[in-house]
Amino acid sequence: MLFNSFAFVLFAVVVYALYLVLDHRGQNILLFVASVFFYAWWDWRFLGLLFFSILLDFWCGRRIFEAPTHGWKRFFLILSLIGDLGVLFLFKYFDFFVETAGLLLQGIGMKPHFETLHLILPLGISFYTFQTLSYSIDIYRGDAKPTRNLLDFAVYVLFFPQLVAGPIERSTRLLPQIASPRTLQWNRTVDGIGLILQGYFKKVVIADNLAPFVMAIYQQKPVEYVSGCNILLATYAFAFQIYCDFSGYSDIARGLGKVLGIELMVNFRRPYFAANPSEFWRRWHISLSTWLRDYLYIPLGGNRHGEFNTYRN
Repeated sequence: MLFNSFAFVLFAVVVYALYLVLDHRGQNILLFVASVFFYAWWDWRFLGLLFFSILLDFWCGRRIFEAPTHGWKRFFLILSLIGDLGVLFLFKYFDFFVETAGLLLQGIGMKPHFETLHLILPLGISFYTFQTLSYSIDIYRGDAKPTRNLLDFAVYVLFFPQLVAGPIERSTRLLPQIASPRTLQWNRTVDGIGLILQGYFKKVVIADNLAPFVMAIYQQKPVEYVSGCNILLATYAFAFQIYCDFSGYSDIARGLGKVLGIELMVNFRRPYFAANPSEFWRRWHISLSTWLRDYLYIPLGGNRHGEFNTYRN
């Protein structure tokens, strides 16, 4: 169910109409059911992975918080990391790792016979994995407390506007909004509809119309017959296509969140106006770059432990 399909628009309208007449708990039940339906529409076979991730991190979060010693806290955190990252590695990186290892071994004269799995990549697996990981890590660090409500946590992981394309939310930001009663305000609804329309304009009007031109140039053969001017134009067009495609989805997600009384983080801040690569990184896919900064770069030392560690990170 693509965001830019009639089926999704109808789905969103029905969800919103029901949402208006329900109390807080009813709204959360509706969001859970709607999110499961939304994901199952894509591919119901991977719902089990989603439920596994939800149950694993809900349980590990409680165990981390209640563990009597630091050693046990670390044990349950590692269990969460292995479960989440193990599934992500299996589906997304296993074949790449096996193929790369095979090529390296062939380079030194060996003839390995590694079998790849050719698994279908579950939709949104990176997004919801990072989101559940941050929950366990925040509890381990003492930055958050675990929720005792499985429904709230399930909605936090499954929330359909941002489930498959982000932004990647933190439990400290999104869970309190899910756990607390939400007041639907007219001005936020108007802002949300504006964001949704902006997102559709970026996606449908700009990105989808640039895509055929870009593909026609990049797929033209022999490549020697493609003029340098056309290649340059296609390169710039692709830059705008990928930005409008990705940021368009983020705008739609944020707009839907606002309409439902939930604030999602800004994911793009005019990245092509950045003055340097570092600033571009801070403006592009902000939820991912800040996630990597807070849960990977800084824990590894950031730029605080010498030049070698800075470049390594």
